[in-house]
Amino acid sequence: MERVYLDHAATTPPDPRVLEAVWTVLSRDWGNPSSIYLEGQRARRWLDEARARCARALGVSPSEIVFTSGGTESINAAIRGAALEQRDRGRGDHIVTSQVEHHAVLHTVERLEREGFRATFLPVDGEGRVDLAALEEAVGPETVLLSLMAANNEVGALQPVAEAAALARARNPRVLVHSDAVQAAGALDVSPDALGVDLLTLTAHKFYGPKGSGLLYVRGGAPWRAQMLGGGQERERRAGTENVAGAFGLAVAMELAWAERDERVAHCRHLRDRLLFELPERVPDTVVTGPADPAARLPNNFSCCFRDVEGESVLLALDMAEIAASSGSACTTGALEPSHVLTAMGVDADLAHASLRLSVGTGTTDAQIDYVLEQLPPIVERLRALAPGA
Repeated sequence: MERVYLDHAATTPPDPRVLEAVWTVLSRDWGNPSSIYLEGQRARRWLDEARARCARALGVSPSEIVFTSGGTESINAAIRGAALEQRDRGRGDHIVTSQVEHHAVLHTVERLEREGFRATFLPVDGEGRVDLAALEEAVGPETVLLSLMAANNEVGALQPVAEAAALARARNPRVLVHSDAVQAAGALDVSPDALGVDLLTLTAHKFYGPKGSGLLYVRGGAPWRAQMLGGGQERERRAGTENVAGAFGLAVAMELAWAERDERVAHCRHLRDRLLFELPERVPDTVVTGPADPAARLPNNFSCCFRDVEGESVLLALDMAEIAASSGSACTTGALEPSHVLTAMGVDADLAHASLRLSVGTGTTDAQIDYVLEQLPPIVERLRALAPGA
């Protein structure tokens, strides 16, 4: 069996059609799009086309699109730019987000707390979905920003962003709403109108585009300020010479993902459901994490915990079996810490250490899932036999 790649939530292999588009721009029109001579203007045309195509995919104006280096930069810029501008306009200093956001959101909000902001981190239920009653209670006259992810990167839980946005605005019409849609893009309708948001962040490499190319949507007229300073690129909203080839690759990847979404979702859902329903039958004491209803989680996401094993040991054994997967745990200063997402969901620390995430993609096959279902049960059984006290 060749390598089986089941970590599409981390990154996806670039689509050959996207690579061809990127190479066309990179090899032919490599000029600086800010230059007034011919080479620069050729590059500018590609950048303008990329912006128009991204805007069309999202149903927004090209003037509302800011190209960035990826999801992390987009998230930082969205949250900091909105919070600081809102505070300077005297609208308040309170931010609301959830306990299960990506660290790009959590760490940005925590930094703003050190700069004088107040923050509320909303709890979630046992399946990872945000508590809307807590959200409604948290938003007040001093709330300037709500940031809520469209889908969780670890357990695949879909969040009720549109409903949350409506609740927040009912409490305070001046609240800005941001959604980290990095994981959801290509699987859900993430257009700003559908989600009801003022700010939206995406990155190309999650839907078969190039790494290093991201997008920030800022609704026209929304209180927001640039965070990357220097030149006047991106209408003075993001300084730095634009990654023209990356932006065009992002646009092509978006168009393909949007056009092929139904087919891709159906393919991934079929394979994900095999893992969701067959793996717990083959491996005793498997605890599925995230929503029990398959329709309430990302179509390519399966996540679980195995009792009486360490997640890192499972990952190493899978890698030796030519299977690439990931864990919900993160290695920090040499100590394995339980996932903050699982902890927020009420999963105890010992069980959270034994987490596994398998995320399928367009190139995953039934034969590969067969192989995983054959390899994983004896791996877990062997590791349990080696555990202390076994």
